[in-house]
Amino acid sequence: PTPHLSWVKVTGNLPKDEPETENFGKILKIDQVTAADEGTYQCTASNPMGRVKHEFHVHVEEPPRWIKEPEGGVYSVGTNFVLLCEAIGNPEPTIQWKLNGMPIDSRTFRGRISAREISLTNLQLQDSAVYQCEASNKHGTILANANVNVLNIAPLILTSDGENYATVVGYSAFLHCEIFASPAADIRWTKDDSIEPLSTLRYELNKNGTLEIKETKKEDSGSYACWAANSVGKRAITANLDIRDATKLVVTPKNPRVLKSHSILLKCQSEYDSHLKHSFKLSWRKDGDGLPINSTEDGRIILDRDTLFISSVTLEDQGVYTCVASTSLDSVTAESQLIVLDVPDPPEDLQLSENQNRSVRLSWKAGSSHNSPINESIIEFEENRWEPGRWQELTRAPGNGTTALLSLAPYMNYQFRVVSVNVVGRSQPSKPSLRYATPPAAPDKNPENIRVEASEPNEMVMKWEPLKPVERNGPGLEYKVSWRQRGVEADWNEEMVKKHSLTLRNTPTFVPYEIKVQAVNNLGSGPEPNITIGYSGEDVPDAAPSGVSVDIVNSTLVKVFWFGIPRDRVRGHLRGYKVTWWKTKSMLDGKRHHPEKHFLTFVGDRNYGMIPGLEPFSEFRLSVLAYNAKGDGPESSPVVFETPEGVPEQPRFLRILNFDKDSVSLSWGLPKKANGHLTGYILQYQIINETHEIGPLNDISVTNRSTLSWRLSGLSSSTKYKFYVKACTVKGCGKPVTEEGLTMAQGSKGIGKISEAVNPTQKFHPIEALEPGTEYTVRLVTKNWVDNNSIFEDVIETRGRAYAGIYDGISTQGWFIGLMCAIALLTLLLLTICFVRRNKGGKYSVKEKEDLHPDPEAQSIKDEIFGEYSDSDEKPLKGSLQSINGDIKATESADSLVDYGEGEHGMFNEDGSFIGAYSGSKEKGSVESTGSSTATFPLHA
Repeated sequence: PTPHLSWVKVTGNLPKDEPETENFGKILKIDQVTAADEGTYQCTASNPMGRVKHEFHVHVEEPPRWIKEPEGGVYSVGTNFVLLCEAIGNPEPTIQWKLNGMPIDSRTFRGRISAREISLTNLQLQDSAVYQCEASNKHGTILANANVNVLNIAPLILTSDGENYATVVGYSAFLHCEIFASPAADIRWTKDDSIEPLSTLRYELNKNGTLEIKETKKEDSGSYACWAANSVGKRAITANLDIRDATKLVVTPKNPRVLKSHSILLKCQSEYDSHLKHSFKLSWRKDGDGLPINSTEDGRIILDRDTLFISSVTLEDQGVYTCVASTSLDSVTAESQLIVLDVPDPPEDLQLSENQNRSVRLSWKAGSSHNSPINESIIEFEENRWEPGRWQELTRAPGNGTTALLSLAPYMNYQFRVVSVNVVGRSQPSKPSLRYATPPAAPDKNPENIRVEASEPNEMVMKWEPLKPVERNGPGLEYKVSWRQRGVEADWNEEMVKKHSLTLRNTPTFVPYEIKVQAVNNLGSGPEPNITIGYSGEDVPDAAPSGVSVDIVNSTLVKVFWFGIPRDRVRGHLRGYKVTWWKTKSMLDGKRHHPEKHFLTFVGDRNYGMIPGLEPFSEFRLSVLAYNAKGDGPESSPVVFETPEGVPEQPRFLRILNFDKDSVSLSWGLPKKANGHLTGYILQYQIINETHEIGPLNDISVTNRSTLSWRLSGLSSSTKYKFYVKACTVKGCGKPVTEEGLTMAQGSKGIGKISEAVNPTQKFHPIEALEPGTEYTVRLVTKNWVDNNSIFEDVIETRGRAYAGIYDGISTQGWFIGLMCAIALLTLLLLTICFVRRNKGGKYSVKEKEDLHPDPEAQSIKDEIFGEYSDSDEKPLKGSLQSINGDIKATESADSLVDYGEGEHGMFNEDGSFIGAYSGSKEKGSVESTGSSTATFPLHA
């Protein structure tokens, strides 16, 4: 067969561009041969019959090439120099030295010369020349020149004098002093006026004469001098150095952790030297890449010099943000790593293993936690037998675990999914696993919350919570209900039901039963159930409390006692007792009352209760009944009791009828409720002023209970007084009604109020018995007159006696009658307009307008003529309450408030504690007071 040919370089590798293939045939071609191609090459021919080899030797020649060329330089007189020269080639080249183009004769040359080097010692000026090295072989010649200059000059400083340098604190400063000298110069630096050279570790003198000051400080600022000297001469220059404050930078917040879709604002705070403000620049980078100023990304990322705002942060925004500050002297950076937090990615690759009847192991791969560690995994299940499509939580795996052994229920067809949770929130659910079906089994548990409900006395409804679908364990679920009467030797009654209730009829009223409910399916029964006690239906109590009695505590409070009914007469669970009472007549006038019943309930099994808020000096009837959930039992026989006398209520009004300079006439009304036989009244008065300081209280006892007015004398003129009137019984005096007024000044004539009733249907009302030539204020007010608002108010002045005769003679003339009619019509028109405008502006009294905009002079005149009156409640004068009401004491009871029951107005809670004031009905036909009295509650808690 045709042999296979290949080439091998024995003493090296074949050229890289020449593969060892048979495509070469019999020829190996090498282009652009170099010395490296020299060696032995072997050609091998082979076939199944054998192989043969043949070697070829290749020899490569080349012209000279430099390995080392001579280098010239500048030398000082008396120094030495050595020039080296080395070349290669094939054949090896010969080396020849020349001086200014002429071969050097070693016999006359005063230096040393060899094939590879030439040297001279103790150089002199005449040794300056061009030295040449020539290498040659049969393939070519190459030549290299070296200029040797021997000089003897004083130092020349090439750096300009007075150069200004600047750097920032902490950086290095470089002060240049470039020198040319032959022989070489000695260089030293000094600072300011010092002649000592700089020699500390922070100063370093480089070979080229440059002074480096390391880690500069502010005190390094100043003037520096560079001195250069050799044997020929010396030179010096100065340099000025300014040290600026270093630029400082910080990015806030540092390494923030931001929730995805939230916003972040990075602030680059900088400090720099004021001299560098024109060169100061700021820029931002992300992960090393520049961010342009004022850039926007759909309006989401905004850069504005020193701020970087990112709205709706995404995971791609995470990275290292660098703020770069640069000046003409320094450049600094500050970094802040933005960490974006997000819910984990959903788990993947769910696998089921370790399959058992009631358990299986679920494994998964966790998704990315997005910079917030996964702290737990939620395993959910869905089963398509009972609630297809509804995912429910099964268990949780703590930490970042990726496997869990799941406890399963029988007779279910499961599939599972996993949700990862970190501090940010929950991931999306994973894709569901494969389905896993468990075999059926008997129930593991029985129904719970077994209870008995009944709406009829002879009925019992047993109810319970049905088993959940996951608790059924198999098909054909039913409930076996067992019951029997407690305390009676009898077999259990049983019934199988599919629903979760069973009704029994014709049961005895309120009898205890033992009840059991057991779950059963096609594969068996659940565990032995527990016994629950329940009662058949209730009925209202059929007996009334006995031995009802009443103890009088005070005029408004009594304590009721009774004997409870027997337990077998309750016919249910006793809720408590209800006390009902009603007023039959007043002991003051003997008048019978239509019975208006009130009640209080007392929760629990008790035998007494407190009844508050009764009317004093009255006759009452009272009964007690027991009640349960079904309703009220029969009432006990009524018990009659009477409340004793109490203190009266406030008098209906107190009015000032007339004021003089040293006396006043007062009138008051009867109390709304006397609460007993009146024994008289207490009249009190005291001086008051605008600073709320008060004078001593003076008492007058009015012992005639029929007296309803009084004239006080011996008062001071032009003085403001406050008057109090309170009604009294044998039990004490009630709250006072008050009024205030101002006595007249010396020489003034006063007049009091005159009140007359007006029928609402009247068109006009004459006022008679007025004094001629006197000014009056006329008011039309509502009957109660407690809000001080007038329907109409005007000031009029009666005619004097001197004018009466003038009108007697002309009053019968026709022209005069016509004139009066015209004036009357005009007056009526003006009054109508005024009244309409008043109504449009709102109804308010003249006094209120005067109070809002007082006229000091008008007020002074009014006070002198009419005195001051008040229709408001009594004012909070200092010390007045203690002095006036010191004899009025609330009757207190030592009984606990828990004795008070629950009334129809919700005054008491279920344990009988007091939670509100009892409020009875108001007596019909009562008239509100026109004085300053306030409503008095019948119960003082």
